[in-house]
Amino acid sequence: MKRFLALAAALLLILGPVPTAFAFEEEEAVIPTQAQVDQEVKFAASLTPGENLPVRSAILMEQQSGKILYAQNEHEALPPASVTKIMSLLLIMEAIDSGKIDLTDTVTCSETAANYGGSQIWLKPGEEMTVEDLLKAAAISSANDATVCLAEYVAGSEAAFVNLMNQRAQDLGMNDTVFKCAAGLDNEGHVSSAYDIALMSRALLEHPLITKYTTIWMDSLRDGATQLVNTNRMVRFYEGATGLKTGTTNGAGSCLSATATRDGLGLIAVVMGAPTSDDRFAASRSLLDWGFANFMLVELKAPEAILPMKVTGGTAPQVELWCQPPAGVVVDKAKGSAVTQEVVMEESVAAPVENGQQLGKVVVLVDGEQVAEYPLLASQEVRQISFFRALGLLYKRLLAVS
Repeated sequence: MKRFLALAAALLLILGPVPTAFAFEEEEAVIPTQAQVDQEVKFAASLTPGENLPVRSAILMEQQSGKILYAQNEHEALPPASVTKIMSLLLIMEAIDSGKIDLTDTVTCSETAANYGGSQIWLKPGEEMTVEDLLKAAAISSANDATVCLAEYVAGSEAAFVNLMNQRAQDLGMNDTVFKCAAGLDNEGHVSSAYDIALMSRALLEHPLITKYTTIWMDSLRDGATQLVNTNRMVRFYEGATGLKTGTTNGAGSCLSATATRDGLGLIAVVMGAPTSDDRFAASRSLLDWGFANFMLVELKAPEAILPMKVTGGTAPQVELWCQPPAGVVVDKAKGSAVTQEVVMEESVAAPVENGQQLGKVVVLVDGEQVAEYPLLASQEVRQISFFRALGLLYKRLLAVS
């Protein structure tokens, strides 16, 4: 089967696009049989994080907080292959959300994009396609030509877009990463790490629209003439999968950022440098299974009784406080009932007090150990009392006493 697919890919390269061409990245978009999926599940069950994951590096991160639940060589800089497209998709989603581009915009394919090589939907120079269709091709079938089309549309050129990628990487604290291209082909010095990929995956998932595309298993373009099959079979065969992106090159091996959500707990499993595609999927499945089996999200509510804080030298004697707790904290399932909260604040504050000023904090504890905190804020402004106002208040009090 693999030999047949390789021959088919070679013929497509020689003959050019054909009406029913499938967009796929080497063996990645091949639809597995149920027997193959069962074998993957069995293989994943035999793996144990920290012992025998068949990858060069890996990480399991909780999506909401960024908490690291497992790590293996997570800062080793390695070729990321098409997992690179997570950053490209992030910049594209930011451009959409900011109004810079729109899903209905029409993009014209350049010579550069059409001749980019690797995984593609066989765009022709001058061919027009909407931003949404190009986004589908990039997110579902890892199409390099579609990705570069979008990069050029956002920034004017791939080189300018790559500069934006590197700037955004620095903003996110991706210190192990240097991007040299938008699509992920092997380039000297084009590297990232499992930790950095988890960071940009988390940032991409902050744009809910992206999962509309990353969770599609099969779709089509050009009125059905071009079939899209997701290179990430986790979206079809893993409960709660939300994406996110595969990558395979000779230099990188098989890589994957696999994301899933169950019972409110979102997990990001990144693996790099797996020797085969099956190893990559099994390792990711093993990490996610382990995470969901051992951790849970405990929802937080604001403490019921938060007393107002006294104000000295102010136009009001006290100020009410409010807080907005995070959605929850990730804890070991065995300690889920041991989550407590403690209000930490001074007895008083000197005026003036600004509306929204932090006047304390709520500390979240698990078995007495701090795992998180969030601020207590003033609910209104309290101005500093003037000399004459203070004199007037004193006079009123003296009159009341007499």
